[in-house]
Amino acid sequence: MTTGATHSSRSPLGGHAPTQQRVGRTLPFDDARHLLAHRWLVDETYLLDAQDYEVWLELLTDDIHYLMPVRVTTALGAGFDTAPGMAHFDEDRYSLERRVARFATEHAWTEDPPSRMRHYLTNVRTFATEDPDHLVVDSAVLLFRSRGDVRESALVSAGREDLLRRVGDDWRLARRTILVDESVLRMQNLAVFL
Repeated sequence: MTTGATHSSRSPLGGHAPTQQRVGRTLPFDDARHLLAHRWLVDETYLLDAQDYEVWLELLTDDIHYLMPVRVTTALGAGFDTAPGMAHFDEDRYSLERRVARFATEHAWTEDPPSRMRHYLTNVRTFATEDPDHLVVDSAVLLFRSRGDVRESALVSAGREDLLRRVGDDWRLARRTILVDESVLRMQNLAVFL
């Protein structure tokens, strides 16, 4: 990826995505902005674990871009580690709302009965941007997911880069890029959010 580019800029649906990027070093762990971002992510994680997706949608901006590119294994120095134009998720606000609405219908067979999930969140680093109303936040997430009584549980490990935007007195998720640590996902389906 070239300097100044984001994963969203290479995505078919990412043309509308916000482009703010990190500047400088990570914020100190006792910086009020880092503490705010960390708390925001922890609160969001609890909503995802509870599968309270209607409330989760309220945490998103109208121009959200939610992207999980397909990872590929390449030779050292190849210059890329994701498949151009391919993604497990490449979504905007409308598609995320449709996915959440589908969970309430009889057509959501992938989550009936619902999965039991736990998102483990760690390695949170926060960066300022040129715009004081935006923060870039890196984190690592491990998703444990169990379905039914007979299938084995599944794990997904990933790094995330989030863009948080101040909207009035609150913060909202404006961009999320999820880079999974495997090129072949071993989960039966991916009907959940990371």
